[in-house]
Amino acid sequence: MLKQQLVPDKFKVISGSVLKLIAMLTMLIDHVASHLMTNDLVLFSVGSRAVPLRGVLIMVGRVAFPLFCFLLTEGFLHTRNRLRYGISLLLFALISEIPWDLEHYNSVFNMKTQNVFFTLLLGYLGICAIELLKQRPVVQLASLLALAVTAMGLKADYGLWGYIFVILLYVLRDHETLRVLTAFLVSRPWFTMAAFIPITLYNGKRGFIKGPVLKYAFYIFYPAHILVIYLFKFVI
Repeated sequence: MLKQQLVPDKFKVISGSVLKLIAMLTMLIDHVASHLMTNDLVLFSVGSRAVPLRGVLIMVGRVAFPLFCFLLTEGFLHTRNRLRYGISLLLFALISEIPWDLEHYNSVFNMKTQNVFFTLLLGYLGICAIELLKQRPVVQLASLLALAVTAMGLKADYGLWGYIFVILLYVLRDHETLRVLTAFLVSRPWFTMAAFIPITLYNGKRGFIKGPVLKYAFYIFYPAHILVIYLFKFVI
């Protein structure tokens, strides 16, 4: 497939670091609105229909997941150690499960659903299968299907379609028009599409987030902010 771009390179001005900040901010907005706000605060009305601030903020939060998935595919392409990258995803999936269970079930080690790091991990493993098993298509397909079944069984955040979304983002990385259409695999696709604006403007550069401290601060933000939200609810 020939490489196809929506905008010329001169307009691609957003670094990976900026994408990370947008992803973290929109995720925070989404989770604060989802877990700490009610629909009582009305932002505006259209005729007789009230539009609550909470709903609008949750729509803004739809931008986060595609950005995290895209950054995952970029991480795969640019990491020096793919094994270590995968182990890091697994480690933070396990760490994040504690605040995830506290926030959603007010208990620890509840297996009803799993946090989004598991979805990202399965997607990452799927990408690894695509690349490592090119010469063994039957085994490659079996691996991808096994990971899809695992995504359904784990009931990780965004589930099977989240896993497929990651795979397609990678497969369609050189075709920006088709890549936008993957938004229809996840919830509220018209709002999810907004994530492809900064993705399309990505210039392929790392940006100012460099070094192990800032790198892992990006990972830590996910379980940390969920725990803070839970504790805030617990206190009030």
